[in-house]
Amino acid sequence: MVGVAAGLCGAAFFAGLEYLQTALLEGIAGYRPLRAYGEEFAHREHSTPFRPWLLMWLPALGGLLSGLLTQLAPEARGGGADAMIEAFHHKGGDLPRRVIWVKALASMATLGTGGAGGREGPTMQIGGALGALVGRVLGVSARERRILLVAGVAAGISAVFRTPLGAALLAVEVLYRDGFESDALIPAVLSSVVGYSVSISLFGESTLFGYVPRFPFLPTHLPLFALLALLIAALAGLFLRFFRWTRRQFMRIPVPEWSRPALGGLVLGVLTTPLIVLVGYRIHALGQGLGILGGGYGAVQMAISGSGLLPSGWPCVGLLLALSLVKVLATSLTIGSGGSAGDFAPSLAIGGLFGGAFGRAAQLILHDPRIQPGAFALVGMSAFYGGIAHVPLSALVLTCELAGNYDLLVPLMLSQGIAFVLARRRTLYPAQVPTQRDSPAHRDAVLLDVLQAFHVSDLMQSGRSISGFNPGTPTLEVVQTASLATGQDVFPVTDGGGILVGLVTSDIVRVAAAELRDAPWALAADLMQPVVSVTVEDDLRTASERMIANGLRELPIVDAAHRVVGLLDETDIANLYLRAALRAESSGGA
Repeated sequence: MVGVAAGLCGAAFFAGLEYLQTALLEGIAGYRPLRAYGEEFAHREHSTPFRPWLLMWLPALGGLLSGLLTQLAPEARGGGADAMIEAFHHKGGDLPRRVIWVKALASMATLGTGGAGGREGPTMQIGGALGALVGRVLGVSARERRILLVAGVAAGISAVFRTPLGAALLAVEVLYRDGFESDALIPAVLSSVVGYSVSISLFGESTLFGYVPRFPFLPTHLPLFALLALLIAALAGLFLRFFRWTRRQFMRIPVPEWSRPALGGLVLGVLTTPLIVLVGYRIHALGQGLGILGGGYGAVQMAISGSGLLPSGWPCVGLLLALSLVKVLATSLTIGSGGSAGDFAPSLAIGGLFGGAFGRAAQLILHDPRIQPGAFALVGMSAFYGGIAHVPLSALVLTCELAGNYDLLVPLMLSQGIAFVLARRRTLYPAQVPTQRDSPAHRDAVLLDVLQAFHVSDLMQSGRSISGFNPGTPTLEVVQTASLATGQDVFPVTDGGGILVGLVTSDIVRVAAAELRDAPWALAADLMQPVVSVTVEDDLRTASERMIANGLRELPIVDAAHRVVGLLDETDIANLYLRAALRAESSGGA
């Protein structure tokens, strides 16, 4: 259900956005966006002359509409992935159903008018909201709803990105900085397959990037890939600092929140339109911005497979490097102002353009004909996003699926490892938590796992006095004995042979004391509840589950003959857990 719903919505969002960009940017403003191989289905030739004065205002109008729409669903502001992660950890996997249509329309308004963002971030949130909706309809538990949310994310990404395995891995990996959601992996794989199948049934089977050559593995080039990863990590740090700074500046502007995306769009149009005019003049193609506006996949396609629009030699290196830096500026203005657009595509574009520039520079300096700049563009793209999003495995697989082969597997592994280590203290998604241990969604499960390592014998106190009764003990004696047994909450009831036959709790004793005059003939057998106990060999997880299931704060400990040998208190369990947690934190284990 989630795979079909997210696949259809993702495909509709992808198609609608492409047609909208064609109508507005090309048909009205005369802008000529670069498109990747997999984005050509909606492209139509237009004879509209380039109108820079109109292009300058389009992002502001789209930002204004986006800001007004997100007033209806504040969760839809920004990229979308961070809000999805927040919902998983802190909201029981619940995203309001209004997010589905508000996020779609607001993102189309932003991206269809030239906003520098991507469509994958919005589809993460839309797919997650669809998964949460299915969970509400089926009435599942919070844990199952979180799994359905992750499955929706995987199906949404798979539908628009056409990378079924990478999408499933990204959905479970993006939630944490140092781990992944293992429980959701198989559901994510299944929904991703369905979402991908829906998408290719409508658009045909193709990868986003086409005309990707083969990249023979050469061990002598590994130092170059390592150097690229070092530079990519530095660029990623620059991007995150500028992105955060831009967001803070927009937050400080004393204007209504809904107007900030329009202001960001206006600044974007004013700053980038002259650059688009200049680029078009230099490459003799007026209105061609080489991916400055929009997601930038066309620019990455150009960096991978080359283009007649690119100059040769060092001017090409300078142009690609400049485009990557301009993309940092454009993305920060669009998303930092609150525009509804994804940060996934721009991250890939920044890394891909920089990697393409690096590969061409290495080719010129080393005079090595075996160096293929396209390989460095793909590795740069993967290392940039994988490093700052803390998703090294999924970024690696995504890149291989985009390229249609695994030729770059070893360089990708090397660069991902370096970028991941260098970006440890920075993240694109502040809502990420380090591990499952740190997630409120798994706090109870982690507690139980810790308790499973200890046994009842670790907490058993020798020599403790235990008050108890036999089935024939009068209620008056039960009340008097319980009132003197301070610190004891559960009283065992044993037969003549000392065998445990029931329990009397302090809550029942209080009720019996209040009604003693009405039933003076009552006995302990009338007050007791069925036997619940543990043995010294039972682990504390089992003991805790029995306490919770029966609403008890203490449990009798029995031997093999079911004779009571002690009492286990919930306070002792809590103290042991806290000591274990403190030891783990002080030793660095988490």
